[in-house]
Amino acid sequence: MQTLSMTQSLLIALWTAGIMSRWMGGGASLMLRFSPLMTGLVVGVVMGDVAGAMTITAALQLIYMGVFSPGGSMPQEPSIAAAIAVPVALLGNMEPEAAIAVAVPVGLMGSYLYQFRFFLNTFSGRLVDKAVEALDHKGITRSVIWIPTLTSFLLFVPLVFISLYWGAPVIADVINQLEGTVFVHILTVLGGGLAAIGIATTIYVIGRKDLLLFFFLAYFMSVIFASLEITMVTYAILGAITAGIYVLLKKNSAATAQSNSSNNNFDDDDDDF
Repeated sequence: MQTLSMTQSLLIALWTAGIMSRWMGGGASLMLRFSPLMTGLVVGVVMGDVAGAMTITAALQLIYMGVFSPGGSMPQEPSIAAAIAVPVALLGNMEPEAAIAVAVPVGLMGSYLYQFRFFLNTFSGRLVDKAVEALDHKGITRSVIWIPTLTSFLLFVPLVFISLYWGAPVIADVINQLEGTVFVHILTVLGGGLAAIGIATTIYVIGRKDLLLFFFLAYFMSVIFASLEITMVTYAILGAITAGIYVLLKKNSAATAQSNSSNNNFDDDDDDF
């Protein structure tokens, strides 16, 4: 049975805790929390299989594309999901779609864990009030930044470490034993469906009728050019060029409309004169 070493498990756990505590770059770490891509990259580096990790993480990204975080609360925690699901998938040689089905319950449990972190932070509220009343700047920094950060590390590091060091190999071994069975097929089908839901949610959110044309253009381009094995970098360049043309035409259209409006106003002034 393939396993993760204590060092590998600890490094991934520390990375996850750093994201969840916002210690890494403050508010900038929110982008790391909302997306599994960077966590998947770190897992790939730690486990020595960046290509395999990013293939799995790209599939996970699809289901979280339409996830919102009103007030900082999320129905799923993408970074925690990636921290557990990607190692499990790599150890068990799972298909990316099957890894999605593993990531969903893990991400759900991660959201409850994050809410529990908020509960723990309420105990430092009194310290904040006392520091503010006393105008104690060091006390404010300690109670607002250092204590919540330490609480987050004490909460996430042990749990993620235990899940990876003892849990991930067991899950991966079970998946290996079930290889070729109906259970694995069900996981794969469910994972593919969840990815479709994530894409559909994104389209619903940004699906302005005047912009849907670009979505269909990109989709059919990917189908038409599939045999050419075009990379995502090429598609990104084509997308940037298309977006630039759209913005340029829109600016020219707005300038023309403004010019016509000015001319009409000038003609109206001449008639009044």
